[in-house]
Amino acid sequence: MKFLLSLSVVMLALACSNGGSNANNSDGLEAFSMEDAVTETVMSSKQVLSAPNSDRSIQQKLIKESYLNFETQDLDKTYIFITGVIKQNGGFIQDDNSNKSYNRISRRLVVRLPSVEFQKTIDSISNHVDFFDTKRISSRDVTEEFIDIEARLKAKQTLEKRYLELLSKAKNVKEILDIERELSKIREEIEAKQGRLKYLKNKVSLSTINIEFYKLTAESGVTVSYGTKMWNAVKSGFNSISLFFLGLLHIWPFILIVLLFLFFIKKWIKKKQPK
Repeated sequence: MKFLLSLSVVMLALACSNGGSNANNSDGLEAFSMEDAVTETVMSSKQVLSAPNSDRSIQQKLIKESYLNFETQDLDKTYIFITGVIKQNGGFIQDDNSNKSYNRISRRLVVRLPSVEFQKTIDSISNHVDFFDTKRISSRDVTEEFIDIEARLKAKQTLEKRYLELLSKAKNVKEILDIERELSKIREEIEAKQGRLKYLKNKVSLSTINIEFYKLTAESGVTVSYGTKMWNAVKSGFNSISLFFLGLLHIWPFILIVLLFLFFIKKWIKKKQPK
């Protein structure tokens, strides 16, 4: 009796497990789940992000910038010399600004040139400058950020491709709208990362040098003589009198009313006085 009962339980368990596996297989063949695609893409993204870190031969990405400030005795001659050096090293002037103050004339240049010619250009300019008021050179390593953006960009592009595959297999309007909404978000992220990557590539390939040179002038204020000051004072007094009479002309009705009022008051007082 116990043997028959045990045999029945085993047979029932086998039947249930076979039914469940058949149902799972049929469900798996009927639809390609979006969650499976996302999970697989995330795993692929992790592999992409970890792969570059193991590469020992990655070229270092540096953003180089410099600021040079110095005095010169001939602005035009210095400008011609600097533009010659820039042209010789394959660079160009991005911005050119001149300024004149009380006793100083200055010119500021923003130069972009290939990074490989950065130090050579600075050395060429330095050899013709006796003294720098300011000479600043900076270098920022963006290799890690560069690799990270490239890896994440590839992951997002892989994810976009999988969503496009899902879109072609969508069975109803709801699935289509859901997938297109996700595709829109992914496309925005891809464009943002592409823009940042383009900016970094530009900064890395072309270095920036800010050059400001100036010339001091001997200009001074004009000395005014004492006689001139007296004449200016006379003219100022005459102008003040003119302004006073012009002001009276503006208020003549009120002056007339006041005079008439005083006239009648005086006449009334005379009448009240005893004879």
